[in-house]
Amino acid sequence: MQIAVFGATGRTGQPLVEQAVEHGHEVIAFVRDATKLPSTVRNDDRVSTVEGDAYTGEGVERAIAGDGDPVDAVVSVLAQSSEGPDDLLTEAGRHMLAAMNQHGVERFVTLVGAGVREEGESVSLGGQLMGTLLKLLARSVLEDARDQVELVKDSNTRWTVVRGPRLTEDAHTGEFRHGTDLSLGMRDTAARANVAEFILDCLENDLYVREMPKVADA
Repeated sequence: MQIAVFGATGRTGQPLVEQAVEHGHEVIAFVRDATKLPSTVRNDDRVSTVEGDAYTGEGVERAIAGDGDPVDAVVSVLAQSSEGPDDLLTEAGRHMLAAMNQHGVERFVTLVGAGVREEGESVSLGGQLMGTLLKLLARSVLEDARDQVELVKDSNTRWTVVRGPRLTEDAHTGEFRHGTDLSLGMRDTAARANVAEFILDCLENDLYVREMPKVADA
């Protein structure tokens, strides 16, 4: 499988690219600066890099069009930064979805926070508290993620929205829980490398198509 990864130099993107290569996939790593990829990844024959700006759309189509043939799947693990625009995920998602539509690419997986809810979803008391804190402390991040998800759900893609709690730099254990009805509380976390593995599981096994699963460490 050939996978375009947006946010490839990020803290979740790097383990995702590394694991994808280990699983035998080819990766097109979309980055702002290719030198931020580890040299072992950057020099791997199975990894191609495309430098650009997902927010403005620069280079997005080139990454998804691939080298002669379009990619098989697109993954977004983009994350907002304090210096970045408030609508990064929404605008980047708009450009990715347009390029996917243009080149006939159907499979899309995106990562957002667990604070993004589905209508009528049952939420634990800890989850409700977490949602309240997000609205107070990171409202723009939450609203951006929600707007991106609405775009994705309205698209013709075979999408999966992966929702995670607080992400950590803990070791890759391969032990995690997931599900659309998974209840998360204030203490739940997920190692970024475990989230990367779950994203690959969704791609390789065609899991949770047009669904919004949560994932957390076991």
